[in-house]
Amino acid sequence: MKKLFSIAILLCIHHLLPAQNVLSYQVPPKDIADLLLAKQIPVVSTDSKAEWMLLMERNSYPTVEELGQPEIRIAGLRLNPNNYSPSRQNSINNIKLKNIKTSKELAIDGLPQNLQASNITWSPLESKIAFLNNAGTQVDLYVIDVTTQKLSKINKQPVNNTLGNGYTWLDENTIIYKATTARVSSAPKKMITPKGPTIQQSLGKTAPSATFEDLIKSPYDEELFRFYGTSQLVQTRNGAETKIGTPAIYLTLALSPDKRYLLTKTIHEPFSYLVTARGFTSTVSVLDMAGKLQKVMADLPSTEGTPSGFDNTQNVPRAFEWRADEPATLVWCQPLDSGLIKKPMDFHDAVYALEAPFTGVPKELFKTQMRFGGINWGSPQLAIVDEGLQSKQLSRISRYNPSTGELEKLYDLNMTDGYHNPGDPVTKKNKWGREVIQTIDNGKKILMNNPVGSSPKGDLPFLAKYDLATKQNDIVWRCSEGYFEYVTDVIDPDKGVILTRRESPKEVPNYYIKNVNGNTPVKAITDFPNPYPQLEGVTKQKIFYKRADNVDLTGVLYLPKGYNKDKDGPLPVLMWAYPREFNSATDAAQVRGSQYRFSIISWASPIFYVTQGYAILDNAEMPIVSKEGSKPNDNFVEQLQLNAKAAINKLAEMGVGDSNRVAVGGHSYGAFMTVNLLAHTHLFKAGIARSGAYNRTFTPFGFQNEERTYWQAPQLYYEMSPFSYADKIKTPLLLIHGDADDNPGTFPINSERLFNAIKGNGGTVRFVFLPYEAHAYQGRENLLHMLWEQNQWLEKYVKHN
Repeated sequence: MKKLFSIAILLCIHHLLPAQNVLSYQVPPKDIADLLLAKQIPVVSTDSKAEWMLLMERNSYPTVEELGQPEIRIAGLRLNPNNYSPSRQNSINNIKLKNIKTSKELAIDGLPQNLQASNITWSPLESKIAFLNNAGTQVDLYVIDVTTQKLSKINKQPVNNTLGNGYTWLDENTIIYKATTARVSSAPKKMITPKGPTIQQSLGKTAPSATFEDLIKSPYDEELFRFYGTSQLVQTRNGAETKIGTPAIYLTLALSPDKRYLLTKTIHEPFSYLVTARGFTSTVSVLDMAGKLQKVMADLPSTEGTPSGFDNTQNVPRAFEWRADEPATLVWCQPLDSGLIKKPMDFHDAVYALEAPFTGVPKELFKTQMRFGGINWGSPQLAIVDEGLQSKQLSRISRYNPSTGELEKLYDLNMTDGYHNPGDPVTKKNKWGREVIQTIDNGKKILMNNPVGSSPKGDLPFLAKYDLATKQNDIVWRCSEGYFEYVTDVIDPDKGVILTRRESPKEVPNYYIKNVNGNTPVKAITDFPNPYPQLEGVTKQKIFYKRADNVDLTGVLYLPKGYNKDKDGPLPVLMWAYPREFNSATDAAQVRGSQYRFSIISWASPIFYVTQGYAILDNAEMPIVSKEGSKPNDNFVEQLQLNAKAAINKLAEMGVGDSNRVAVGGHSYGAFMTVNLLAHTHLFKAGIARSGAYNRTFTPFGFQNEERTYWQAPQLYYEMSPFSYADKIKTPLLLIHGDADDNPGTFPINSERLFNAIKGNGGTVRFVFLPYEAHAYQGRENLLHMLWEQNQWLEKYVKHN
């Protein structure tokens, strides 16, 4: 009897174990692992004359041990407590130079061992290159001499890169950097017994806020932020260092074109517990090069009081910048509607300027009918002004004549309309080394570069001449069909010499110099090898289909090497997607993307599984379109169903996809989509949802492109939350989340609570919590294990079910 009782207990224990498995790291099939760990194609940067190319290489992924090193999370920042810099950086691990004329690659003499380079920039005249190296105990500033390839460490004090913008070039021999003011060993120590409780209060003032992660939560956090944020500006020139001004918490630093003034934004107390460092109380000031205050431009309150809703802003000056085509003129903008876009006004923003020595009265340059977005400066007769309304997905581009003050509309464009986007102005460096608009044909036209080039045939990037008088955009060069190629730089606008990046499904992205007129031979600048031999033979095509209400849709279909539908029959399918909102059905139906791009495999890609015998429908279009008198999300779930059904039906009609063996997956908002589809349909055999938000009450002041608050639309929040329908989710769901997610809204508690809800209602669900991972995963072991989990889930519930 005793023996039978023991067996019964063991059987019960065995039955319970799968609910909380403790599993060591697993590795996916070799083809998948090899794709993940393949050496990445270098990142490149060229000088403006296309004489030198900088080649920057990255290692694949850090180990989990590296990812799990000590980290401070305060004020929306994640910091390495040992060296005054952001943690989790995607550093460059090797740097080389290439002489474009001779095609010779040159090593840099004296690179630090275990290089962790970031913030890489060319000097004003492009004779040198600077970068920060994130060593274990401090950040250092290095400069490469391009001609000799010699490397020099130029800082005497450790660099403080806590808030970014760790340095700025003054000239070829001079750099201003932010230095630390205390040793790391003197950082505040946390007392076991605090001075008292942490208290926050509100005294009737409205302060809607987004759901930011890693905020200041206690007086101790305030001490840490003050310690790590404070820096001293230092000028270094030929080995000599000079302090500029006094220590402060410098958020931003910008040098005037004539190099006589510094525009600074410094943070002050009280520090907010509701917004990140970039929203803290601050002062915008102008200093001379000795650090002496010349002008306080604005004392800015915390952004806690920013009114909710798209296009609303604080009733304070914003967007301070130096005018690029003048020696020292400040430009900024201020709302005319008290920051409330729905307030009836002819004009909502005004843009002002103030010249050095900053003692005069600011001059109003122009007013905008929508929210001011920015200015591309050109000359005393030309600037291009951008304004727009996110709520209406509308942008306007205008020509501004600084000499006359005239503002002339060039065109309006829906932000979601790719077909009619003429591109962005090509720029050149002026006498102060600032980027300004490149004009051609005696100043009558500007060059426009569109590196996307959306068209009914897919993306075909182009270079065009825009006539400022007739407002016509004439394409002078366009990518050939069968390739995806775009202009990375215009080397000689008069002769039509350009630098391009070209790729195809079988050609790795490489760089070429060519003439838009086609009258000179094309010169290949790089010859990067294919990092993914496992994918040779895999077919890729863009498919076109309609959903039931006649909205056109597309997706990119990958089929396994050697697949023959007549012989092999329909395949199991993995559909991967990310919803987008549209105010226009016409825009929603536009073709996006190119089937002629080389497939770069990131950790987040679903393409891994084409090596395991699946048909992969990547970037399956999931438009959420507003209908007359409503907003896009008013029919969110219904439109998801229409999109998903159309994709499944198309693959079945083609004979390549088995409609009874389809999985759906996505990351972030794509995960939100996935769980909604499982909650409201029976179309899928399984789902994979990574790092999503599943209960919209956790984001009550709006989310994604939804500007209504929970209190304005409680039913919408309930119906869009798949957590509300957890009892309906019976399709097997794999939940994956990083336990250190840093994305606003996608708190790890979303997956924890959804797992408990589905489990409590008898659903089939597995929850994988990845240690130390933020919203974008990085740890090598975590990524390999994630790919193993996804593969196991697909094998069990889709392929063999």
